[in-house]
Amino acid sequence: MIKSSYEPESDTTRLGLDRTWLAHERTLMAWVRTSTGMIAFGFTIYKFFQHEGWDVGRKHSVITPRDFALMIISISLITLLLAAIGRRRGARVISKELRRSCSSLAEIVAGLIFVFGILVLLDVALYY
Repeated sequence: MIKSSYEPESDTTRLGLDRTWLAHERTLMAWVRTSTGMIAFGFTIYKFFQHEGWDVGRKHSVITPRDFALMIISISLITLLLAAIGRRRGARVISKELRRSCSSLAEIVAGLIFVFGILVLLDVALYY
């Protein structure tokens, strides 16, 4: 018996790939939530101490609230970018196996949060 070069994929394989793709989506959304929280935390610390007048006369400390906010926001943006890149790589492999393009709402949300984070970072970096 001659086997054809094309064998239809089984339902279990397709469902397994769908579950894996959804797991990538959930993981990226978890990174989006974590990054959003870190951006908000960094900005809140910066604004709280700015409002309290902490920087007046205390410029000789090792790390200021502004420096802390810049570090936390930068770390969250870097991790969000790395998570999106990792998700994209995984989705590319799954898309090839499924033989269809997989659009991602999680990537759109991650992009929007990344832009928001850049704006917050610029606000903290440029305005005292």
